[in-house]
Amino acid sequence: MPKVFLKTYGCQMNERDSEQVARMLVARGHVMTPHEKEADVVLLNTCSVRDLAEQKALGKMGLLGRLRANKPEMIFGFLGCMAQSRGEELVRDIGHVDLVVGTQKFHKVADYVEELLERKRAVREQLMDDARFSIVDVAEEAGSQETIREHVLKPKQATAFVSIMQGCNMHCTFCIVPSTRGAERSRGIAEIVREVEELVARGVKEVTLLGQIVNLFGRHELEKVGGKSPFVQLLEAVHAVEGLRRLRFTSPHPIGFREDLVNAFAELPKLMPHVHLPMQSGSDRILKAMHRGYTAEKYFALTEKLRAARPDIAMTTDVIVGFPGETDEDFTATRELVERVGFDNAFIFRYSPRRDTPAAEMGEQVSEAVKEERNKEILRLIDASAIAKGEELVGKTVEILCEGRSRTNEDRLMGRSPGNKIVIFDGGERHIGEFFDVRIEHSSGFSLYADPAVL
Repeated sequence: MPKVFLKTYGCQMNERDSEQVARMLVARGHVMTPHEKEADVVLLNTCSVRDLAEQKALGKMGLLGRLRANKPEMIFGFLGCMAQSRGEELVRDIGHVDLVVGTQKFHKVADYVEELLERKRAVREQLMDDARFSIVDVAEEAGSQETIREHVLKPKQATAFVSIMQGCNMHCTFCIVPSTRGAERSRGIAEIVREVEELVARGVKEVTLLGQIVNLFGRHELEKVGGKSPFVQLLEAVHAVEGLRRLRFTSPHPIGFREDLVNAFAELPKLMPHVHLPMQSGSDRILKAMHRGYTAEKYFALTEKLRAARPDIAMTTDVIVGFPGETDEDFTATRELVERVGFDNAFIFRYSPRRDTPAAEMGEQVSEAVKEERNKEILRLIDASAIAKGEELVGKTVEILCEGRSRTNEDRLMGRSPGNKIVIFDGGERHIGEFFDVRIEHSSGFSLYADPAVL
């Protein structure tokens, strides 16, 4: 059967979408391969959040095109956000691309791959002419949020992502996601719970709920019950699944944190003490220009409420530097808010203009040199904060869930703490997929290192 090479760029939702595509291809008898040179089908699942992500995917596809010299029947395809955004132009501009599938049609990829394979076979057998033939599908589809629900689990896999919604209605002025992912649409709570129950029955012990703005889940489809938002209702329903040990979610928006969600961190033991809370800027003027819907002071007050509800909570964030019109004073406000909050970690982004977004048309675009310097300065602050947070855990015993081999050292294992910190330690196959306590002996700031003697 044909071998498929599938590479994913971008966020955890993209990873989850790729898993669904792989599941459907395998069900049709295709074989997934990590080696592009032995593949019959090459698929790149793309990201459009930053220009760099698009350029990486375009560059990769350009290099992969050379493989067709030895395999004229190879199929090359783009999936996901860049596919949605660029559509037909990808086929027009890159001569060897056969397939372009947008974000609402992942469930059609296996059908399209087989259609293209049949076309190539017919050309080879001279049943039809070899005129250029491609498939582009970036149309919207009602109910597409229900199509990402199947999983490919590895042996002893104890963690899984569950997609609970698609799309975004926030329209932040820097963000292309509303045009690539469409409007907000959510799944039903009962269906999500069934998916989690099935995962637990297959050995999964921790699930992470995924959504573009995950804590706004169900706001168009479901009502509040007992003063609780649909998202908190979902958290409680998933929390009640017997056998589930840990529950996480990503990525939320600060405006979606009401009292019920803050309280959930205190009331739901399985809900892990970690929140990724995108800040983006500490300047009220820039936050307004970004269309974020909160002020720096409101953001800080929210972090204080979360820490009051769960004192051990770890906080991570996103920060954009160099947004159009960002002055030295605006940047100083961002730096000060980063220091006030004291994050465990952060993703720092230099503003990248995205076509068809309001910010791309704004005046006072900041130079790349200034963006780079501001990026380095925030990174220094985050590094110092992460080191301090890590040092607080040295000498303490924490419970980890072992996820498997370390990505940087195959001879060691890695697990994750309740606060979502990576823990590296020596161990064996018996530890993979299991919970146990370790004593933290050392911290690099971003990773913790455990004493193997306690295993």
